[in-house]
Amino acid sequence: MTTPPSRRRAPGMSVEQRRAMIVAAALPLVAEYGAAVTTGQIARAAGIGEATIFRAFKDKDEVLDACVAEAIGTDHVLRELASVSLDEPLAVRLTEAAEALRAHMERMGTVIGALHASGHRRGREPGPGARDGDRPPRDGRTESALALRNAVVELLEPDRDAFRLSAEKVASAFLGLLFTRLQTPMPEADAPLTPDELIDVLLHGTLHHSGRA
Repeated sequence: MTTPPSRRRAPGMSVEQRRAMIVAAALPLVAEYGAAVTTGQIARAAGIGEATIFRAFKDKDEVLDACVAEAIGTDHVLRELASVSLDEPLAVRLTEAAEALRAHMERMGTVIGALHASGHRRGREPGPGARDGDRPPRDGRTESALALRNAVVELLEPDRDAFRLSAEKVASAFLGLLFTRLQTPMPEADAPLTPDELIDVLLHGTLHHSGRA
């Protein structure tokens, strides 16, 4: 009689993979409920038992802090920027980049805003009276900003010779215009620049004709 082949058990998730899966399931719930979200809701969304959450995280606050870290992280938006085809016209490339960055900023604002409104304060930056040793290093923030700028520079590269300024300065101007548009509240009568208007200003200025006024 032939011995049936032994069945191999599928390899389990690593702790890092399990944490990432839980955070991905938790993010939409955190955006909706803030700190009021329960671990039971997160477990149901992730399709796991509630106890599994506590094998990956110490407590719910640690899950929420991981959601904040994911929301402000740039890995996802950097992949979006890298997927923009360099064969597209410059304005199209920048429009796609603006949309990816807008989505990133909105997700970050929604998650952090929901947590702040519901009283979650862990992971916040110490106030003005804090000692220097209490403040988190800013290297991560600087590296993220530089990574975003370099990703935009990559999108500008095919047209580098057409710019009067370096591609690095153009990328910085693009990000500055975009983030100011997204972060500055405006009255309804003074609607912010649309992505097309923003890119038109970046590439052609605000004068009717080229040259100095």
